[in-house]
Amino acid sequence: MNQDYVECSELSGKTIKTVRIYKDGNGGIELQIDIADGTSFSCCVSHPPTVTACLYQGGVGTPEVLREYDL
Repeated sequence: MNQDYVECSELSGKTIKTVRIYKDGNGGIELQIDIADGTSFSCCVSHPPTVTACLYQGGVGTPEVLREYDL
């Protein structure tokens, strides 16, 4: 069953460290939320409208994707 929304329950109750909104390299907009526990949430919107989002653990090297969200 398709839903009209995605609930990111892993983010509930977490403390936000920083929020950044910037243009990505593909002509879209990216929202990045850095969380106090060291994880980050990223959501991209581009044209034609496409939404991709993920929760990841950053650090040295390639970030570890903890969960991807599809809509």
